[in-house]
Amino acid sequence: MKYLDEYRDPRVAKALLEKIHGSAGRIDREIRIMEICGSHTVSIFRAGIKSLLPENVRLVSGPGCPVCVTAMSDMDRMIALASPPDGTDTLVATFGDMIRVPGTKTSLEAEMASGADVRIATSPLDAVMWARKHFEKSVVFLGVGFETTSPTIAATVLKARKSGLKNLFVYPAFKLLPPALVALLETPDIAIDGFLCPGHVSVMLGADAYRPVAARYEKPCVIAGFEPIDILLGISNICDQLAENKHEVANAYGRAVSNGGNVKAMGILDQVFEPVDAPWRGLGTIPASGLGFREEFAAYDAIRRFGLDSVEAGSEPKGCACGEVLRGLMDPPRCPLFGKACTPDSPVGSCMVSSEGSCAAWYKYSS
Repeated sequence: MKYLDEYRDPRVAKALLEKIHGSAGRIDREIRIMEICGSHTVSIFRAGIKSLLPENVRLVSGPGCPVCVTAMSDMDRMIALASPPDGTDTLVATFGDMIRVPGTKTSLEAEMASGADVRIATSPLDAVMWARKHFEKSVVFLGVGFETTSPTIAATVLKARKSGLKNLFVYPAFKLLPPALVALLETPDIAIDGFLCPGHVSVMLGADAYRPVAARYEKPCVIAGFEPIDILLGISNICDQLAENKHEVANAYGRAVSNGGNVKAMGILDQVFEPVDAPWRGLGTIPASGLGFREEFAAYDAIRRFGLDSVEAGSEPKGCACGEVLRGLMDPPRCPLFGKACTPDSPVGSCMVSSEGSCAAWYKYSS
């Protein structure tokens, strides 16, 4: 297929659905497939895929939205950067969704309204531009994202070093996907039968990155793009594997994902950062699931520069079930705050803030 319409062709979709029903019919139990990525969640809702699947095939959303999984402790530190403990004049640069995520006491949006210099960036290079323009300020870019975005931020750090910028810093709150899959599979009660793996992260990681997970835990991992046919093809492959008692890595997004991934981009990432233990909202601290600066680049680390280790960690909002939602243990409407105290206009939890959040998707497409 070459054109976008072909990935939305009703005739192809019908044929794939018939195939899914056939495979699922051979399995006498509920099949739980986790779409890890928030972009998949939104596409599934937008195309109405859930309602077309067999009764025993259940899609559950996972922790694939970087804004949603940012821990409250990181959120509070990021907000503290708007008025850092040492009194430095700062400019906080971030992608849009982050400013609305509530911290324990306030948010970046509220701090901005109170006069703090918080700016929405469309690219990490915006932070470089602001650092060059405002030598009197310390410019801090909030490093939030999976393997999709973190290489570009590593490249930005290299660019800053090459150009001699001394007032640009990054808050490293990056997340790595494979360790999260392991953590999910080792958590009791989640009971995942297979993963629908994200296309864009897999462009960077490559299909080979999932093979240890599929082999060790005997779970199918299928990479899929974000059009309806991509997603149905991925679900069909997982159901086929389960019906045949297989647990392999399959690539249903071959037009973009290779086995080895983007070696150059991952090399840039590895040059600047190294794996560290990282806190996740809802999942706790997962070993080697985040990225910290290598010692050679420590001068760009906002946590060290501004002494943010001393910022007291806050607690999750009372009644918020984002943690259960991110682990696939609860559908958003079962949260007592969903659609009442927590809405997209007035979010309590991070899953209602982000456009890729499970709660926001359920609220927008299910009501």
